[in-house]
Amino acid sequence: MSKEVDTMRAADGDRQQIADQLKSALDEGRLTLHEYDERVGLAYAARTYAELLVLVQDLPRSGMTNAEVKAQARKLARRLPTALLVLWTIWGALAAVNVVVYALVAVSVTDFVYPWPIWLLVPAVALGAVTVGVQVIRDQNGKQ
Repeated sequence: MSKEVDTMRAADGDRQQIADQLKSALDEGRLTLHEYDERVGLAYAARTYAELLVLVQDLPRSGMTNAEVKAQARKLARRLPTALLVLWTIWGALAAVNVVVYALVAVSVTDFVYPWPIWLLVPAVALGAVTVGVQVIRDQNGKQ
């Protein structure tokens, strides 16, 4: 959430929604009765969304099994950061345009045409190295 939303005042309905989520966590055995009582008290005393969201940030969505929670964690760990997804998308678009233009030029000219799209491998290798590095760092941080 953005910083502006975190500081916005929460409504009674928001507090009730968090209390309901805590009740579901209690029913599923994810919280002890003492933890539930403590968090519900904090939920009804919360003034902002930030104060509410911190109460449920360590809880999975209601009704999720242990296997589903682990699968979701693995999926999030594999997911590339948005910046890398954007960079790979830009590279892919540029590569596609260059290859199409090269093919059109090569078909329309009788002489040898220098294969300039081969130079697109340089940023691809660099981007690939960064991607692998990010994944290695994320794996190391996840194991700690």
